[in-house]
Amino acid sequence: MSLYIGVMSGTSLDGLDIALIEQQQHTRLLATYYVPMPAELRSQLLALCSSGVDEVARSALAENAWVTLAAQGIAHLLDAQRLTAQDITAIGSHGQTIRHEPARGFTVQIGNPALLAELTGVTVVGDFRRRDVAAGGQGAPLVPAFHEALFTESADERAVLNVGGFSNLSLITPGAGVSGFDCGPGNVLLDAWIDLKQGVAFDRNGDWAASGHVSSTLLKALMSDPFFAGTGPKSTGREVFNLPWLQQHLAHAGPISNEDVQATLLELTALTIVQSLQTAQRETRQLLVCGGGAHNKALLDRLATLLPATRVASTALVGVDPDWVEAMAFAWLAHCCLEGIAANRPSVTGAKGLRVLGAIYPA
Repeated sequence: MSLYIGVMSGTSLDGLDIALIEQQQHTRLLATYYVPMPAELRSQLLALCSSGVDEVARSALAENAWVTLAAQGIAHLLDAQRLTAQDITAIGSHGQTIRHEPARGFTVQIGNPALLAELTGVTVVGDFRRRDVAAGGQGAPLVPAFHEALFTESADERAVLNVGGFSNLSLITPGAGVSGFDCGPGNVLLDAWIDLKQGVAFDRNGDWAASGHVSSTLLKALMSDPFFAGTGPKSTGREVFNLPWLQQHLAHAGPISNEDVQATLLELTALTIVQSLQTAQRETRQLLVCGGGAHNKALLDRLATLLPATRVASTALVGVDPDWVEAMAFAWLAHCCLEGIAANRPSVTGAKGLRVLGAIYPA
């Protein structure tokens, strides 16, 4: 029995998801632990997503704080499961993305894997994305290969939708492998707008969005972004979709109530997912949703309305907790790295070929 831990900290910057898996022929989730992101560290990481003064030092200090938080969470998980560092084969740590610009040849995830290995006493695999970028790929999304391994038992065409800060699709056709790409904003604009106007981190169940009406003028302007016209492979991040981007469009959209802006942002998320899915895999019979967006009832209801021939449901439908799929994925990616298994998919990222992903930091 091989035990791996995955640590995932996404673009929503809400916290660290830590998952313990058993990896044999199949992947089995054994235990989880969630570490909320301290407000000060969240602010520091968010500031690093754009240019600023003394970025190198600020980045180094923030990543060490992030690693300390991750190590504390891992220690809690191990204690709760009555395990020691020697019981774990490796930790797969995604780190925290602060820049993602594959068109310019780089993606940056901070997370000091060397320090994490020192603090935990466990071999750490990190830096998963840069090898794919070096091979001409987008470096994202990386989870489709894991989705393919986890969700291929159906004979029908299915898709897995991850809705975190951004949304991405994995398209699974039996016998034909997997493809996928980023669709656009997931929760990132919804979270930013409700934080700005109500001082809360997210729109629970999508209730605020559901209270408003979609502005066709604003929606048309948002949908005109060139990113949405492209087909995969493609990926995106806060460099493209952020609060200033939204505010720039709002300045030309005329008077719109705050709740109508939120409703329009939810429609943007839903429409870009649906259009991406229908373009790439029109006969999808089942759409399995994971990530924080799986709890947004208004979003799932809208997806179901827009996709009447497709069953839209959380990954819980097939026995996988939607909150832990990405953390599980990076535990699995650590396993692939140690075993020399290529884990990128050129059909997803556009890389020149299959590559083993990650760098190993022995305990």
